[in-house]
Amino acid sequence: AVFEAAVIGVRDHERFVVIKAFVILANNFSASTHLEEELGQFVKKRLSAHAYPRLIEFVTELPKTPSGKIQRFLLRNQEINKQQAKTA
Repeated sequence: AVFEAAVIGVRDHERFVVIKAFVILANNFSASTHLEEELGQFVKKRLSAHAYPRLIEFVTELPKTPSGKIQRFLLRNQEINKQQAKTA
């Protein structure tokens, strides 16, 4: 189902940090709330209860360096900008 993913920590409204996953789906899958739940449960079973992503965003691409490394700082900046836009 998942082709590629990246995770970051995002501050929520209560000043806690929650895990947010950015997910690129394989060609024959489509985004849905059911798939979000399945992915969360999959991670929860494989890792620990606190490590699963509370937020999942399906994307078509992830920011990368020319060598192919995911640029998580750009994802974090994007989230900060979204949060600032909500409060403005």
